[in-house]
Amino acid sequence: MSVIEWTRHAESLEAEIARANASTRLSLQPRLQKFLTHLEADGVRVPSRLKKLNSELIEEAIEARFDNMPV
Repeated sequence: MSVIEWTRHAESLEAEIARANASTRLSLQPRLQKFLTHLEADGVRVPSRLKKLNSELIEEAIEARFDNMPV
């Protein structure tokens, strides 16, 4: 993929995550992680906003697991 195609895909995925409800956001995190891994493997600089978004989704997933733990 060219840098322009990577950028379009990133913007599309980012917008999809922004529109999604909480459970869908969590299900999109592995897709985002895979995308970021491909970017890095191709030598494309990963935008910090995408790294931050991935971190936020990981944190949300961790919190969701603890919310469902019996006390």
